[in-house]
Amino acid sequence: MADPSSYRPEAGSIPTDPGVYRFRDRYGRVIYVGKARNLRARLANYFQPLESLHPRTRQMVTTAAGLDWTVVGTEVEALALEYTWIKQFEPRFNVKYRDDKSYPYLAVTVAEQFPRAQVMRGAKRKGVKYYGPFGQAWAIRETLDLMIPVFPLRTCSNTVFQRYQRQGRACLLGYIDKCSAPCIGRVSEEEHRQIVNDFIAFMDGDSERFLKGIREQMGQAAAEQDFERAARLRDDAAALSRVVERNAVVLPDRTEADLFAIAQDQLEAAIQVFFIRQGRIRGQRGWIVEKVEDLSEAELTASLLQTVYSGDNEVPREILVPADPSDRAQLTDYLTGQRGAQVTIKVPRRGAKRALAETLHKNAEQALALHKTRRGAALTARSQALSELQEALDLDDAPLRIECYDISHTGGSYQVGSMVVFEDGLARKSEYRRFNIRGPEGLGAADDTAAMAEVLTRRFAHSDSPENVAAAGVGSTVEGPDAVGGASAAGREGAAGRVDAVGAVDKASRRRFAYPPTLRVVDGGVPQVGAAQRVIDELAVKDVALIGLAKRLEEVWRPGDPFPVILPRGSEGLFLLQRVRDEAHRFAIAGHRKRRSKAMTRSALEAVPGLGPAKRKALLSRFGSVKRIKAASPAEFADAKGIGPKLAQKIADVLAKDGKLDG
Repeated sequence: MADPSSYRPEAGSIPTDPGVYRFRDRYGRVIYVGKARNLRARLANYFQPLESLHPRTRQMVTTAAGLDWTVVGTEVEALALEYTWIKQFEPRFNVKYRDDKSYPYLAVTVAEQFPRAQVMRGAKRKGVKYYGPFGQAWAIRETLDLMIPVFPLRTCSNTVFQRYQRQGRACLLGYIDKCSAPCIGRVSEEEHRQIVNDFIAFMDGDSERFLKGIREQMGQAAAEQDFERAARLRDDAAALSRVVERNAVVLPDRTEADLFAIAQDQLEAAIQVFFIRQGRIRGQRGWIVEKVEDLSEAELTASLLQTVYSGDNEVPREILVPADPSDRAQLTDYLTGQRGAQVTIKVPRRGAKRALAETLHKNAEQALALHKTRRGAALTARSQALSELQEALDLDDAPLRIECYDISHTGGSYQVGSMVVFEDGLARKSEYRRFNIRGPEGLGAADDTAAMAEVLTRRFAHSDSPENVAAAGVGSTVEGPDAVGGASAAGREGAAGRVDAVGAVDKASRRRFAYPPTLRVVDGGVPQVGAAQRVIDELAVKDVALIGLAKRLEEVWRPGDPFPVILPRGSEGLFLLQRVRDEAHRFAIAGHRKRRSKAMTRSALEAVPGLGPAKRKALLSRFGSVKRIKAASPAEFADAKGIGPKLAQKIADVLAKDGKLDG
């Protein structure tokens, strides 16, 4: 545990300007990023007596070993720079906005030639228009089932679309009029695009226009005694009415707002939001927040708005919050710049908005209570697992960071090594790494033990002691756009000792891989552990706890021990090791398959004279895999962009000779 006074800068050396500051640990990793209107006043709060600090703040300042800052011109610039650094460094002590579940969206891939509607989760992509989030995926599918007969845009995957396009016949959805079948040319690209535009307009709230038009057509069909068509139009109007009714009007029609509610205790907070468009609730989302400092509701609201609306997220006309955020004026300017139009931040005081805010606050309270119940059980299990491993393996400290390695190949070919990382018993996927095994002559390793030795050698080459990290410039004073200062455990430097800010940031980013683990695990028994230990001895690496987990009996082997450590079958410690080992195995297999597929694709198609990278890409895009390319005819090759009849025949001739091709 570090003493904050060891890296505390002299009070007179800290400017009183607005800026952004970073705390670093002894390995140079950024562990906390913050902003301040007055850097000197803000940083003084961290160097109070430890017993007076918030528990998480106390843990942060005793973990840190260095501090630096960057002065900026305005508080709005500080907001932008703080978000950029949080996104870049992912500091462990910053407020984490973790979704309380994975929310599905109704997505329309507007950038594709023939856009499709589908259920999507995860990070948002360019060229896709999103609606939601929805509480359940089935709600999206029910909505699509109601709307597709009226707006028959395609909903199939690209693979299915291309298969029926090659076959020249429609799928079942095309035959039952739930798709306009652009794959076979039943509608043109322009006609399908108009269907998509109508679907988007309806989802954007222009529902009355479509309902009115359908009812007018229904009346006209009835007047012409075309009762079959009138019945279909009646069903279409009923389906669209059901979709509209599900999104009940809660506010005036022109209301476009995001409504937030916060429920919190000393350490955590639950945040819920309603997305309101055209007066209707279009979606709901929630986050669970771990608080690093004793934040007031106003400070937490400011942090929330900055995080939610930074990046590509849509900023609405009006933002309704439970408390006036600190730095409200600066936040308003920042969000207005993000939206490109005026944004208003309000606290609902009365009327329908206040009633809706109270309902949302109850949701937030329930979400926090549910999270605490689940987290209590999960945290207890993880703590027990780490304690069991520390005791069973006779470690000085609990293995808070575990690295596990595995090798995957097919008969010695396309060898790939994996490294996965677990911190505090949870997977840290941003730290995962893969290694393409080279071998002594670039032909791969002779066996698994040689491959494991290469992986560990390359991994240990990135391991640095705290002294080496400090020598590389981490924690030193950095020069920013206007003025910069800082202090570190290695010592405080004046203006003459300042280094380029971009260079220091790049060094810190590269050092993430050097962060040392408490425990290293190899997948295997005595041979793999022996190979790993020889690498450790050759490189004179110190303070490394090493074990191997053998699959057959789940035995834990330590270097030099004639007998394995046997963990009880039901122990949390063994369960954690199994999860780490299985994750390394999965990650290695995925890398091996990707490398093998890429190599086989390259070897098969690169053999065709005149087939360059762009045309190979066009073929793969058209058919999806080399296996399907081989099964196609020269006439089908000519459908791909840039492929003429002569080149199509060459492709067919070369692939016909490749009897060993495996897509």
